[in-house]
Amino acid sequence: MKITILTLILFFAYHFVALSQDYKQSVIEFQEKLNEEFGNSDESPLTPEDLEKFDSLSFFPVDEKFRVVAKFERIENAVPFKMKTTTDRTPVYEIYGVATFFLDNKEYRLNIYQSHSLREKEEYKSYLFLPFTDMTNGDETYGGGRFIDLKIPEGDQIVIDFNMAYNPYCAYNHSYSCPIPPEENDLNCEIRAGVKMK
Repeated sequence: MKITILTLILFFAYHFVALSQDYKQSVIEFQEKLNEEFGNSDESPLTPEDLEKFDSLSFFPVDEKFRVVAKFERIENAVPFKMKTTTDRTPVYEIYGVATFFLDNKEYRLNIYQSHSLREKEEYKSYLFLPFTDMTNGDETYGGGRFIDLKIPEGDQIVIDFNMAYNPYCAYNHSYSCPIPPEENDLNCEIRAGVKMK
């Protein structure tokens, strides 16, 4: 069978669309899981008054532009520090690695952290924490920044998906103590992805 250039173009276009649809579905499933958590009185950070009228969190449209593959540089012998929170609590973290990536042809760097207390627990030993702020904070998104959960990568790259950025619990209920994103993780751009303002 003769394979034409048009056939190849159609083949790759079909698979690109299929992969894109699968990716969007994975983000939608993440959003649905968040909504289930917030709607469950046993798990929800919402106040009883807000829970009673809760229907869904507000999300930006899924945009694959905000799923970036970053260069990951592991920080050896990182110095532990106490991360500021919205209360007097100061949990101990360390910079586990630095992620460098491009967005709209501009280079950005973010520190990725590991919690000393969580890494002692079997289910969280590979858990990494990415708190960040950006130019949408206080307008379209929560003023105190947002979080992304990550896992320790196997190599020198890590996927950061801003479509899965979520608000800290204290955005919904001041009784919670939430980490405050360090200044070095302030992005000078608009991350119009993930969870919006409550």
